[in-house]
Amino acid sequence: MIYFASDNNSGVHPQIMQALQDANNANTGSYGDDQWTMNMEAAFRDVFGPDTRAYGVFLGTAANVLGLKCILAPHEGIICAESAHINTDECGAMESVGRKMYLIPENSGKIDLADVQKVLTQFCNGVHNVTPKVLSITQSTEYGVLYSIDEVREISAFCRANGLYLHMDGARITNAAAALGVDLRAATRDAGVDILTFGGTKNGMMFGEAVVIFNPALGLDFPFYRKQGMQLGSKMRFLSAQFCTYLKDNLWRENALHANAMTTRLAAEIGKMPGLRITQPVNVNSVFLRIPQAALDKLAQKYKFSMWDLEPDSASPAVNGPEIRIMTSFNTTPEQVDQLAADIRASLA
Repeated sequence: MIYFASDNNSGVHPQIMQALQDANNANTGSYGDDQWTMNMEAAFRDVFGPDTRAYGVFLGTAANVLGLKCILAPHEGIICAESAHINTDECGAMESVGRKMYLIPENSGKIDLADVQKVLTQFCNGVHNVTPKVLSITQSTEYGVLYSIDEVREISAFCRANGLYLHMDGARITNAAAALGVDLRAATRDAGVDILTFGGTKNGMMFGEAVVIFNPALGLDFPFYRKQGMQLGSKMRFLSAQFCTYLKDNLWRENALHANAMTTRLAAEIGKMPGLRITQPVNVNSVFLRIPQAALDKLAQKYKFSMWDLEPDSASPAVNGPEIRIMTSFNTTPEQVDQLAADIRASLA
């Protein structure tokens, strides 16, 4: 089978693999008391600013949950889009640590501040309600759509005016920054983000995410949350060494630009085929596609896609099949993309 279901399907970049091997060549301190972890922390400061605090964890869910938990009191909650990963794909992890989410409508994963205001108006009413304290946005969204830098700044200004912290789920922040043509700091800290979940696994690392804290007043006890949350590995150097290489010489950008370009290449070919409909703007490394069931059945003999929406789409009766997500990765080749395009075209015959 050929996997286009997720960038999680991809392997490990050779430079990252070499970094792991290099970290394996000597014994050193444990639980982050090692040169690789110190170098990782310095690398994050170089990228995001001198007072940035960055903590490696192993899982994206852990990064989201622990990052949000550490800045919220038990009586405070999170506002997020209905489609947010913390709501749909983390098995109730946020709720399991006792933090409430207020869900708002979204458009391709992007939120409208008018809907945030409605939550604030309804639930900022003293001891009878969980007080909204964090607004969480995803960049790029679960539908592969981007917030512009100006939109993030507008959201941040709203948060400041209303006593909210701004959290960004950046599992694919590197793809977003590459697509926007900006550096990582401009896409996050300089746009007003307080705390960032920074993804690595989806863009060439073997494992690892980071909780990156920009607001100096937040998350001072995060090291204790990480330990209690079972994310402080005894051999942290293997996680840290990956981030050192990932951030060095903009490897993150090289990987993300390639993944994005492969999706652009695929979308251009799909756009020439009658009987298909791309359902979302193609901004990063994902194509959302309505495809006839008969064609999908043929493709399923060879390819794995993410099944997104199985319900018929009344808006496009000419393509009354399921919606799938096709994702490319740092190691997707032009030849693989061209073959997939050819096979999609053949499946429609």
